[in-house]
Amino acid sequence: MSAPRRVSVSEFRFNSPPGWPVPPHGWKPPQEWQPDPSWPAPPADWQFWVEDAAPAVPAQIPERKGGGLFGGKKRLEEENVQLREWVERLGGMDAMSVAAMTEAMHVEHAGLRSAIGEARRRLREAEQGIVRTEETILLQEVGIYDYRHPLSDAVAYKEELARVKARIKDAAREGRAVVGTTTWQVNGSAAEGRKMVRDFSKLMLRAYNAEADNCVRTMRPYKLQSAIDRLEKVVETIVKLGRTMNIHVHPEYHRTRVRELELTADYLAKQEQEKELIRAQREQQREEEAARRDFEREKSRLRKEEAHYRSALAKLLKNGAASAESVAELKGKLEEIGAAVADVESREANVRAGYVYVISNLGAFGENVVKIGMTRRLEPEDRVRELGDASVPFRFDTHALIFSEDAVGLEGRLHTELSDRRLNKVNLRREFFRATPAEVRALLQKIAGQHLLEYRDTAEALEWRQSSSTQL
Repeated sequence: MSAPRRVSVSEFRFNSPPGWPVPPHGWKPPQEWQPDPSWPAPPADWQFWVEDAAPAVPAQIPERKGGGLFGGKKRLEEENVQLREWVERLGGMDAMSVAAMTEAMHVEHAGLRSAIGEARRRLREAEQGIVRTEETILLQEVGIYDYRHPLSDAVAYKEELARVKARIKDAAREGRAVVGTTTWQVNGSAAEGRKMVRDFSKLMLRAYNAEADNCVRTMRPYKLQSAIDRLEKVVETIVKLGRTMNIHVHPEYHRTRVRELELTADYLAKQEQEKELIRAQREQQREEEAARRDFEREKSRLRKEEAHYRSALAKLLKNGAASAESVAELKGKLEEIGAAVADVESREANVRAGYVYVISNLGAFGENVVKIGMTRRLEPEDRVRELGDASVPFRFDTHALIFSEDAVGLEGRLHTELSDRRLNKVNLRREFFRATPAEVRALLQKIAGQHLLEYRDTAEALEWRQSSSTQL
């Protein structure tokens, strides 16, 4: 198919003077048309019509891609609807007025864009000046606490805080906290000027100390950076308000108060750490005391039983009518009791011997969460029942109880293997791990070996299942 033939037509176009809107190509002024009075006057020798070569037009209409003549009627109807909407919107305006309106809209849009850009800039500046103090946000961002001034214990932090507070009082008493210019004059009097600077400095110091004291009083370790930022903003505000007299917080005084905030946060964190350690030690002592009572009760029971058999044996031997079989049976019982007593005494002496337990609580912690701990009790289920007391809504299910002469080491190996699955990665005394009972069983088979005699993969969770069915 040959290319369409094109023709070139020479014609005149309207040449808009400077400051006038540019009409669309081919525009012809209607009858009685007059330019807008608000437009600037054209130059005296301005030529309104100039010769222009119109763009080449095709000699024939090329076929449209994708459809040819099919669907052309529908497209024309859509175009007619759009044209009618534009005509109604323009309200009969001529082309020059439309062009003027378009130009005005462009100018207005440019102004709006500039205003939006300025508003965004001011918003960014305001956001930079905001100190976030919402505890929920601060708690979400907190990680493992990093001590700014590591000391041995809470007592050492308390002593260091006392020394810092003494330096703060000395600086305030000696006028080294908030300072200002010494050349200010009031009514030509340098003395009156110095007095006014001192009064304003005391006022600024009161404001600064009030904010600093409030930060110390409400301090939490996770709020440390927020408190420092708030104190920095107070310093900046004092500089702005006292600019005429050069009143500002002395940098050394500000550093001392920031150190006070850091030491306070460190002290609170160390104090909580020590409290947690004391709680763990008391829990360990209670467990050891419970195990000791178990051993004593068991030894007392065995000794009573041993005394009973010894008394029976003595009576048989005294009567002289005892058969050899009866005497042998009683002596066998006494040997068994003696072995049991020796075993209990050995367990009591070996502080590393005990049971490693694997338990879960489906109703309290959900699926795939297990607790792996160790107890020296003679009846390890007693310890499991204690863990399922009123602190959790449902009792624990026991998946395994493994006795080992080195239960402490076995528990430690299991914790090490599952360290990346700990729920509480800060307090390692919380022995909960995100793992299925089947995964722990496979790990126990590799580590415990012959010690693993029985294991239950499925948690019964009777109370939780019954409660769920009742709610339904």
